[in-house]
Amino acid sequence: MNYILFDGPARNALLPFTFTRPVADILIGIVTIRQKWEMRLGSTTTTLTEEYLSEKYPMVELEENVMINASFLPNDVLAEMVSNLEVNQAIFKGDEVIAFYTSEEQEEVDFDTYEIIEYHDECITIKNTWEIFSKNDLAIQEDFKYLTEDRKSQPIPRSVNVIAPENIFIEEGAKLEFVTLNASAGPIYIGKDAEIMEGSMVRGPFALCDNASVKMGSKVYGATTVGPHSRIGGEVKNTVLFAHSNKGHEGYLGDSVVGEWCNLGADTNNSNLKNNYEEVKLWSYETEGFAKTGLQFCGLMMGDHSKCGINTMFNTGTVVGVSANIFGTGFPRNFIPSFSWGGASGFTTYLTKKAFETAKLVMIRRGVEFDEREAAILEHVFEESKKWRKD
Repeated sequence: MNYILFDGPARNALLPFTFTRPVADILIGIVTIRQKWEMRLGSTTTTLTEEYLSEKYPMVELEENVMINASFLPNDVLAEMVSNLEVNQAIFKGDEVIAFYTSEEQEEVDFDTYEIIEYHDECITIKNTWEIFSKNDLAIQEDFKYLTEDRKSQPIPRSVNVIAPENIFIEEGAKLEFVTLNASAGPIYIGKDAEIMEGSMVRGPFALCDNASVKMGSKVYGATTVGPHSRIGGEVKNTVLFAHSNKGHEGYLGDSVVGEWCNLGADTNNSNLKNNYEEVKLWSYETEGFAKTGLQFCGLMMGDHSKCGINTMFNTGTVVGVSANIFGTGFPRNFIPSFSWGGASGFTTYLTKKAFETAKLVMIRRGVEFDEREAAILEHVFEESKKWRKD
């Protein structure tokens, strides 16, 4: 069967992360939403997303297709239901469509003509940016169970101080010596060729993805995910870093989500709790205002390719767009549009010529080419975000 993951109505609520990727390619837990579906369905998937993303993330449409709402994360029951769908059947949870089977003969989808199958069980959904970190605990636990079932972990080195070793899984090539791992509150997964350096203390749930690293003497609280080829140091709590990003030095990062190709300068800190302990509000790209999160703890949302200088301070509930460059003393405002250059004293536009030069240098260090597709995506984001820049 041909499976297509579509963005669905949650796409705009997941900006700035969906400026540069489909909903399906958001990392939560140990692997992306796309990887979760592909593993359980035993099949590759393609994507129905925004037109400007479609060259990098194309859709392959055949005579018969199953369309899947990417804001729903699969579990074994849901994946089986999707794999058993037949023509003109659709799976709904309440008023929301999870998946439906369609053919090229249908000019449009009219669910009134479909056989509706109700899904009543619980499942993880990602419909807001803050849910990427607030539901990361559940996502790590589900991924850990699926990825490690009937598999044997590499042995835990003798120098490691360990609590609840039965909840720890180490992939081939991983390195860790003289560290403390406490998996009593949730599993710890250490990916292929990943490294936890000496003196680090890690509490689960925790996922260190392939080729990622934890620097010496780090303090990591669950539920935290460090994406492939990313690095963390200092103190990190309940945070998801996507691939190829760095928080390599001292400083605090908590209740946050950091996109790809980001870099946090030494001693960068974010606040995740307001002084008056009130509910945190975050910038909404949908309403162009600040939306209630229902959370008392909420830190930094940073889009792809954004950077900040040493000693940067982020206030509670700060949203940073794509390709922003932040530096200087004081707290910058808590919504920083894409392609902004500056800090608390004010921002100017970070022109694409300069931003692309930096992106090329950053990516080539990891053996990744900044190609025309990447440039076209960022050019689109630059134009789309003009209305929020004030210079």
